[in-house]
Amino acid sequence: MVQRQLRCLFALFITFTVLFCGAAPQAFAEDGHSVPSFTEEEQNYISEHGSIKVGYVQDRIPISFKGENGELEGVSRYIFDRVSELSGLKFDYVALPGGDVTYDYLTSEGFELVTSVEYNEENKKARGILISDPYFSSRKVIVAREDTEFRYDRNLKVAVSTGSQTLKKVLAKAYPNFVLQDYPSITECFDAVNSGDADLMIQNQYVVEYWFSRPKYERLKVIPVMGLDDKLCFSAVVAIGDMQGVPEEEGRLLIDILDKTIACISEDEAGSYTIQAVMENQYKFDVSDFFYRYRYSVAIIAVFSVVILILAVLLVRQRIRFAESRADAKAKGQFLSTMSHEIRTPLNGLIGLNYLMTQKLDDKEKLAEYLSQSSAAAKYLLTLVNDILDTSKLQAEKLELLMNPVDMKALLDNVSSIVINAMTDKGLTYTVNADITFPYLLGDQVRIQQVLLNLLDNARKFTQEGGRVEMSLKQKKSDDGKIITSITVSDNGKGMSDEFRKHIFDVFSQELDTVSKGNQGTGLGLSISRRLALLMGGDLTVVSKKGEGSVFTFTFAAQLSEAPKNEKERSVVSCGAKPHVLVAEDNELNGEIILELLNNGGFEAELAENGEKALKMFCDSEPGTYDIILMDLLMPYMDGFEATKAIRALDRPDAKTVHIFACTANSFTEERDKAIKCGMDDFISKPVDIEELFRKLNK
Repeated sequence: MVQRQLRCLFALFITFTVLFCGAAPQAFAEDGHSVPSFTEEEQNYISEHGSIKVGYVQDRIPISFKGENGELEGVSRYIFDRVSELSGLKFDYVALPGGDVTYDYLTSEGFELVTSVEYNEENKKARGILISDPYFSSRKVIVAREDTEFRYDRNLKVAVSTGSQTLKKVLAKAYPNFVLQDYPSITECFDAVNSGDADLMIQNQYVVEYWFSRPKYERLKVIPVMGLDDKLCFSAVVAIGDMQGVPEEEGRLLIDILDKTIACISEDEAGSYTIQAVMENQYKFDVSDFFYRYRYSVAIIAVFSVVILILAVLLVRQRIRFAESRADAKAKGQFLSTMSHEIRTPLNGLIGLNYLMTQKLDDKEKLAEYLSQSSAAAKYLLTLVNDILDTSKLQAEKLELLMNPVDMKALLDNVSSIVINAMTDKGLTYTVNADITFPYLLGDQVRIQQVLLNLLDNARKFTQEGGRVEMSLKQKKSDDGKIITSITVSDNGKGMSDEFRKHIFDVFSQELDTVSKGNQGTGLGLSISRRLALLMGGDLTVVSKKGEGSVFTFTFAAQLSEAPKNEKERSVVSCGAKPHVLVAEDNELNGEIILELLNNGGFEAELAENGEKALKMFCDSEPGTYDIILMDLLMPYMDGFEATKAIRALDRPDAKTVHIFACTANSFTEERDKAIKCGMDDFISKPVDIEELFRKLNK
């Protein structure tokens, strides 16, 4: 604060020195008359000429600047008002744009006069302008950082406003060692010096004192400079050749009128205008100045506030977690009740069917019926387990998409082939409308198909006999080059309540009356489907009304792909021999079942109880004995990973070529990656899909 007060006193001292002590050269000559005497020609010009268009510099506070009311303010405005009063001239003030204002700009915009022009030899000799006597005089000072050592013979970088090009010429002559750098405005010159981009700047003392009040410039200092007076005058813009400026005779007439008027303004009067402009236009502090001045205090307060905020957030999160845990407990309780019903129902059916089959061993027709029913119950249980596992992986963010080329038409055909019989059996009209613009995409075909089958199965379950189910597809290309595919599944079935629709994608969510009305489901399918859609860069939304049906829209984003390559099935059998399979399986029942399946399917199969036994049997066999190895992953003594690595490391011709398939209930992505990395060729999940097993073994 003391430093700022000293600066203000310094400014006033210089002002009074200029006015009363003769420290600066006199700017205004007096002719002894208080009212100017004009010639007849000058009087005619004043009476006949309208408002003179005056251009003024906007950023030289307090000398010449654009005020809050949009008008010219500062010392120049006081002088203009006095000139108008003494001469009768009228002026129209227009702010000049920032930067270097060219002669072409002034003439094209119709400016007749420019104020705050530097009175120096450069402007006296300049073509296209006529300058008046000076109406203002003060000193220029140097602005530099406190740590800058100033010497005239050094190659110092000097910031110059592009609006002060004549000053640039003066400095280039006076100080040839200086490196002059242009900046669009005076404030940017200050910022350049403050940041170190420039070493110093040279500017009017009053302008400097105005900006020195800003806290961010507290590291700057003022250095007096001799021989650089700052005299300002008016400049008439006159025509050169065919240019549009004011005719030179008219311009000279205007300058003569201004000179006579300026001469009538005494030094005391001009000095009073300067003092008034300085005192009325003190720098006004804003919020950024406050934060800068008290930045250390603000930093401490900010840190304290952040700590308080973090504690408050933690407290709120703790309360939210407590509330959510209660809500989750309720939802999970309802889910477990539903799951108990969903699991026990097919298990009860399987147990009952198993008993009935023992009673009807001689009735092939009944046995076939019971086997078909038990297969359906077992598949439902598998779906139930898969949904629970998918939910667990999605919540733990462990599920990863397997990206491969996808034929969208083939995918829709496959989905339709799966659901069409169930739709027809219920008497539903099922239609597909696909506008496939981009047929081949890069995506996870299994997961896309999973979402669609879930939506179509829901539509089938909740649509009455005689209703309709429709699947439609549209595609468009986004700005980033990805293909946005939108697939809609709509029905005219039961629909859903507004309350349930708000929670339909929540985990464990299920309409309360669905189980009792025979609509079997876990309440996980739609939650899984939406999470999968989000994982694919899209979404799953629903519009539904009770009693009128539902419309689900599944969108996903994908890159374009080439057509998927159709791999031709190849047999490992040569010369009519049966493929020889070594099964590494530690579960006795599973081992017996797989052996029976393979032997009945045209393969010759042998069983190894663990990985160590499988390795020994392979080592003891003749090269080429085994065509395929089905390798369980989790086994005692030696697991499937270790056994595979050991087989691949053997020094025999078939160690690298024998086909090894991982066969395990662990279907997580990391297990698949680990299996492939250790040398396996493919992955078969348990429980085994028999058709998929034979398809892979026969490739």
